[in-house]
Amino acid sequence: MRRAALVTGASDGIGQEVARQLARAGWDVAVHYNRNRAGADLTARGVAEAGGRAVVLQADLSSPEGAMRLAADYDAAFARMDALVNNAGIVDRTARVEEMTAERLTRMFAVNLTAPFLLAGHAARRMSSRHGGEGGVIVNISSVAARLGSAGQYVDYAASKAGLDALTRGLADEVAAEGVRVVSVRPGIVDTAIHGKGGEPDRANRLADRIPMGRPGTVHEIARTVLWLVSEDASYITGTTIDVSGGR
Repeated sequence: MRRAALVTGASDGIGQEVARQLARAGWDVAVHYNRNRAGADLTARGVAEAGGRAVVLQADLSSPEGAMRLAADYDAAFARMDALVNNAGIVDRTARVEEMTAERLTRMFAVNLTAPFLLAGHAARRMSSRHGGEGGVIVNISSVAARLGSAGQYVDYAASKAGLDALTRGLADEVAAEGVRVVSVRPGIVDTAIHGKGGEPDRANRLADRIPMGRPGTVHEIARTVLWLVSEDASYITGTTIDVSGGR
């Protein structure tokens, strides 16, 4: 039987490549998106071409209702949940903390932290042997910003990702004896469209000299790490955060 995964924010970047890599490894994938339907359809085609079943699901994760609707839509489409990849996330324009508004912070934490919490809770209920589940893996896509702080840039983003790391550690301990593993991947500077969404499309290459390896990471490198973490090769790993950052 093919395993099934929900990948949030799968219309481009890391999420899109994670979905493709999962399909190549024999998984069916729920492809979540918010606004980029064309990108989600492209991801779904890649999943199908790799032999997987793809279902495209839309949800705005800036509200709890959107997150829970996504969970319900997933349940309607798939009989099982073997993995959740909490990848969806946002950044905002570069700013100092003193310039950040309540509206900005509310949206940042809603998408980057509240929605992953709610979806992880739903996944735990689906997967945990305590609730009759057969086990599974929850992967949270964090950021090296969580330990660097991103002063003068995105302290709110960094804080939201630090909260995601705390979720990884705490939830992992709660469900470790119930067949569920919870892990986190912290990408460093990766060449994706998210930099453009924050108003700095050239950021990845501009900051390459700050990376010990001298280059940005690729979505392929992050996705391959996720693929390994959901595999049996990582069966004794939980509560762990792995930096994929070129040494940064």
